[in-house]
Amino acid sequence: MKELITIVAGATLLLTACSASTQSNSEAGIAKSWIDKDTGHRIVRVSEEPGSRSLYFHQNAYTAEGDKMVISVTNPNGVAVVDLSDWSVKRLYEHPDVGILFVGKQTRNVYLTRITGDNGQKVHPQNELQQPTELLRVNIDTGAVEELGAIPAGKIHTINSNETLLAGAVAEREHNLESGPRNSRFEARYEALGPDGKPLSFAEAKEVRINERLEARIPMQMFTFNIATGEQQTVHEATDWLNHIQFSPGDPGQLMYCHEGPWHKVDRIWTMRVDGSDNQKVHHRTMNMEIAGHEFFDATGERIFYDLQTPRGEVFWLASYNMKTKERVWRHMPRDYWSVHFNISPDGNLFAGDGGDAEMVARAQEGKWIYLFESQPINDVAGISAPNAADLIKPGVLKATRLVNMQNHDYRLEPNVTFTPDGKWVVFRSNMHGPVHVYAVAVAPETE
Repeated sequence: MKELITIVAGATLLLTACSASTQSNSEAGIAKSWIDKDTGHRIVRVSEEPGSRSLYFHQNAYTAEGDKMVISVTNPNGVAVVDLSDWSVKRLYEHPDVGILFVGKQTRNVYLTRITGDNGQKVHPQNELQQPTELLRVNIDTGAVEELGAIPAGKIHTINSNETLLAGAVAEREHNLESGPRNSRFEARYEALGPDGKPLSFAEAKEVRINERLEARIPMQMFTFNIATGEQQTVHEATDWLNHIQFSPGDPGQLMYCHEGPWHKVDRIWTMRVDGSDNQKVHHRTMNMEIAGHEFFDATGERIFYDLQTPRGEVFWLASYNMKTKERVWRHMPRDYWSVHFNISPDGNLFAGDGGDAEMVARAQEGKWIYLFESQPINDVAGISAPNAADLIKPGVLKATRLVNMQNHDYRLEPNVTFTPDGKWVVFRSNMHGPVHVYAVAVAPETE
């Protein structure tokens, strides 16, 4: 792994003139840049304002040119643009009820929603939204705002690669998963009692709540929204809980979505053409308690990656499926490497993971790290192959480098790692210093 990292060493540090002891501090006393003493990698606090967040791990936050990134900011709510050449941050748009969707793949526009509840309260995006949602886009360079129209209900999930269609889902009625107001340091509030009447942990309460939503069997529709005309069209109907909808980064007519619910209970990962045809299950379970999820495309859109466990909480893989060749690769990892989310570098050569705490599915005892992974194949012994080797799953292993010590991070906020377009930094969100901020860690270790 060290040999791999030295390829990009020396070209990643934008703040080399500064040392951990001389960095200027924010009002909250959080250094702007420092070297993680446990890993030797430089970390930059990207955001200036407490409460800032990076985007969800599969939502594109970067311009096609690779020079800018968008993040959400609060007090007041809005969007900020980060210049990736020097980490400078500039507010772009403000509105009490704005939410970031993603950055377009072709234009320099960030797509936004404005959603206002009945009492003027900001609506949690996990709710089954039943009120109108305004859609707009803002040019990252000029700040020019364009109103695109509105949907009467539902949630927008994704945009296609040529920026002609948005896609989302709407439920017939609302079902709130959460039990009360959120703590600003976390992403959700899940509470439930176990069979013994005692409160469950956050992770177990989440399982109970999502199972209740699944069993409600609320009729749903997946729909597209034509950006040019404002036309909304239903493309799929189900009483399964439709979620995690993603357009392929390379094919404007290809969708991936999931059947949400407890992963050991649902057949989660599906693909479909945008007209509703060719609806296919991606992963077929072969044992009880096998789970697969948190699926995402690579930068080309040819490969689908996902967290695979055989069975849940015991044996861990980062799996992939090639939509063109049908090739399947399973990359094994030990328990402590498991991450809430994985991601892949733009060139497809490296992976990142955001780790997890001891309450989560892996029950990792040393899992609170931001990881960098290299995939290594398990080759045939002495070049001798099984007769049907080409048709079998190709095994591999993940080799890890620790990038950030996350011991002080509370995983009720998921870090959601993404690579910058040049592959030199991993961006994540964290509450490790108290308030939520956006951070970036250099892929290459610090050099003298």
